[in-house]
Amino acid sequence: MKKLILTLIAPLLFATATPVYAQEFDVAAKHAIAIEANTGKILYEKDATQPVEIASISKLITVYLVYEALEQGKISLTTPVEISDYPYQLTTNSEASNVPLEARNYTVEELLEATLVSSANSAAIALSEKIAGSEKDFVDMMKAKLLEWGIQDATIVNTTGLNNEILGNNIYPGSKKDDENKLSAYDVAIVARNLILKYPQVLEITKKPTSTFAGMTITSTNFMLEDMPAHRGGIDGLKTGTTDKAGESFVGTTVEKGMRIITVVLNANTQAGNPYARFTATSSLLDYISSNYALQTIVKQGESYEDSKTSVVDGKDDNVTAVAKEDIKIVQRLGSRAQSSISYTPATNQPTAPIEAGTVVGHLTYDDKDLVGQGYVTSDRPSFEMVAEKNVEKAIFLKVWWNGFVRFVNEKL
Repeated sequence: MKKLILTLIAPLLFATATPVYAQEFDVAAKHAIAIEANTGKILYEKDATQPVEIASISKLITVYLVYEALEQGKISLTTPVEISDYPYQLTTNSEASNVPLEARNYTVEELLEATLVSSANSAAIALSEKIAGSEKDFVDMMKAKLLEWGIQDATIVNTTGLNNEILGNNIYPGSKKDDENKLSAYDVAIVARNLILKYPQVLEITKKPTSTFAGMTITSTNFMLEDMPAHRGGIDGLKTGTTDKAGESFVGTTVEKGMRIITVVLNANTQAGNPYARFTATSSLLDYISSNYALQTIVKQGESYEDSKTSVVDGKDDNVTAVAKEDIKIVQRLGSRAQSSISYTPATNQPTAPIEAGTVVGHLTYDDKDLVGQGYVTSDRPSFEMVAEKNVEKAIFLKVWWNGFVRFVNEKL
């Protein structure tokens, strides 16, 4: 294994932004986290591991499962959805954000749009009933998906994030009358990251300040979008959440300096009477990230890392140069003096000729020493595929025979 201590300090010291050190910055919310989506690197956190009420942010899990059902062919965007009495009657409750559902039949696409743009609770419930047969069974799917993502401390009792008190007799079996969904800010970041990376088309909906539903105009609850009161350029999602227990919360996402950032602000500080407190807090958090972090390319697409090579069994060439499948980028804190390193590791199963250019033959691993909290929302260190630079043809018969003989002898001795 080859390893090199990265000299990442010098290029970053010349950045024009003035860093605001973590100990000097305190986002105006009880719980918060910011991550870079592609790498999963944590850039800021504040009491981020305590499960708390998240209100309509819950709908991000619901929407993920809707997209999954679309991908699996269980439904299509044009699939009609009958509105049962439960979600229909909920539209008359002023405590639950909603859209009118008088037609009692809408497409998946219409309900998905209403769920994401105007946070329509009945639309989310109707989608869950269509996919799973009942909201209860859909909640079981939500729980299973969270476990699949390694989230074990969540409380999920419905598809919407509403307090059970609003749902009457339609609450999840065994849950309490005043239960709400709970996740930590850390958990929410994992949910948002999975949604954006697996189904980036969601941003085509969440970036809309307004949309239409059944011929009527609906307005986004995200006031950071274009032409909205708390607009910030580049914001294209993602989801608000508001209940008495959850306070004013928001999951935002944008691209800052080439980084796809996800922010989670739970229970924003509203004591100053700011009606846009969660968005103001998000904007200040993004300012902090932009001033303190930068994206750096460590290996360009098609280039090798130092002398990265992988041995090839029975090839005309004994080894092949491993090159980056795509630009390999890492996120670094400005002015950091951490001694981070990268290392190249050939594939565990040695490739056998013939192999084609572009075949994965190893991985480049980044050992990041400048960590916030757990460092990353992924369990593994950042690892990047390295591929064969060129085709490697199979060697002549005699060489293949001799190599096989040598391997046989070595295995028997």
